[in-house]
Amino acid sequence: MDDSPDKIGPEMSPRKSYGDKARSVVRAFTTKDGLVGDYDYAFLFKPNLPFMPKTRRAAPFFGLNEHMPVLLALLLGFQHALSMLAGIITPPIILAGQGGVNLSPEDAQYLVSTSLIVCGILSSVQITRFHIYKSPYYIGTGLISVVGTSFTVIPVATGAFAQMYATGYCPTAADGTKLPCPRGYGALIATGTVCALLEILLSFTRPTMLKRIFPPLVTGPTVALIGISLIQSGFKDWAGGSGSCFGRPETGDFTVCPAVGAPHALPWGSAEFIGLGFSVFVTIIICERFGSPIMKSCAVVIGLLVGCIIAGATGYFSHSGIDAAPAVSFIWVKTFPLSVYGPIVLPLLAVYIVLMMEAIGDITATCDVSRLEVEGKLFDSRIQGGVLADGINGLLSGLLTITPLSTFAQNNGVIALTRCANRKAGYACCFFLLIMGIFSKFAAALVAIPSPVLGGMTTFLFAAVAISGVRIISTVPFTRRNRFILTAAMSLGFGATLVPNWFSYVFTYSGDNHAKQGFFNAIVLVCETGFALTAFVAIFLNLVLQEEVEDEVVDEVMTADKVDDEADREEWARIERRSGDVEKGGVAGAGGAAREKV
Repeated sequence: MDDSPDKIGPEMSPRKSYGDKARSVVRAFTTKDGLVGDYDYAFLFKPNLPFMPKTRRAAPFFGLNEHMPVLLALLLGFQHALSMLAGIITPPIILAGQGGVNLSPEDAQYLVSTSLIVCGILSSVQITRFHIYKSPYYIGTGLISVVGTSFTVIPVATGAFAQMYATGYCPTAADGTKLPCPRGYGALIATGTVCALLEILLSFTRPTMLKRIFPPLVTGPTVALIGISLIQSGFKDWAGGSGSCFGRPETGDFTVCPAVGAPHALPWGSAEFIGLGFSVFVTIIICERFGSPIMKSCAVVIGLLVGCIIAGATGYFSHSGIDAAPAVSFIWVKTFPLSVYGPIVLPLLAVYIVLMMEAIGDITATCDVSRLEVEGKLFDSRIQGGVLADGINGLLSGLLTITPLSTFAQNNGVIALTRCANRKAGYACCFFLLIMGIFSKFAAALVAIPSPVLGGMTTFLFAAVAISGVRIISTVPFTRRNRFILTAAMSLGFGATLVPNWFSYVFTYSGDNHAKQGFFNAIVLVCETGFALTAFVAIFLNLVLQEEVEDEVVDEVMTADKVDDEADREEWARIERRSGDVEKGGVAGAGGAAREKV
């Protein structure tokens, strides 16, 4: 396994001069071997149809630093970008929509564009891996560890925004309609920036210590609860929208979804909406069953595209926002008033703990599929650099007007499928994300996607998050102690997710002490955020409850019968020896009797 040039020790090989580097770049773009190579490009596009012959030959594997044709790097980089696209655009669309702070379409388009740009820039930080001067620490993993806007912040943000509207922090019309609240969004990203310092500090802790404090017993149920809580939002969008039309009001502008006057507006839960979202969901399944390798890794985007084509053909699209959008966009074209909102500090700290443990798991998986070491000093250094970059990215993303980022796991599937772990593909992915974000017409088209189409896609994505949590839980030995911790933590988490207002009426304070009111609001928000409640309970119980003697892990097939096997064999051997002696004695006696007769 060659992890060079990211070795921990001193570099012994001669360094390349700038002239050598320039000549290698020229060769890459001017020769057939450098530009195209001899790769079997048909492999990426060959579908898996029943009547087509199956190919047994595996594609070549491109390691971290191996030579790779430019065309293949661009193609696989585009594949990585497409596999990330749905995950990157979903959080800003949800948080800017009626389920969030009700921003204008122009602001929502800006957030989608900026998310793509920021994810492209900060992914390159993870991929490059910088050494901190005169220290043993690094920033970044040096792998194809790409980052995207995190789903983990959505439950915290939606709960916080609902609280902001209820307390008057965000404006509300006389009839109860929630008005745009850029102040609330600014409070979210500013508070997230401050809370990112926790992950930065934890990155300097040994990975073994982090795994002891935050084992799979803690992170598994937390991630599962995040996905489960998000599925509710996806299903609401699938049926028409998660905003004011969700309750099917009988009067006002939201008797239909998305609103009165919108193209092809229908009441929430109409059969047409259900069918539109179902077209996306079924397309994803078909791509997985019959698609080529490149289609399988981009199945969610293909499903979204099919749903958009059907929606456009049946009159659900409004092109006014696309026409009004500027040609290009970039960071800080729009800004938001920054402030720290106290009630979401504790939930966001839980978010960053989850993001850190997700990063450790994803980096481990990336090393595995990249055929690199998953233990030792170099691996620990990659974990440290990845977690530090994740925390720095969270801090920078808030300053760049975007919610916290996380290391994406779906790109590990692309690496395994295409057998390419080369960083050139990662840099090509960053390039395509930048291009998609800069041309804001693309973002405007994404914002214009009807809610049922988006819901069919996000339901699948959010369920994938929940299944990731289940997979983490499956690695935990099911001893009595671990079952007790999971039961205690998930009972509260499931309850808070299913009945989100269960803690809303515990505190009845209504005085003028804003600090006291903010403290109560923070407690309410934590207790009504299922995954945060699960995380804190699981961490506490895991540190307090000791392993019992009978809970110590034994051989996985050891049973009461197995324990006695050795004694049984010895007993059986004695019985056989005894029976053998009897038979010999009987034969000897019969022989003596015969001699006497003679």
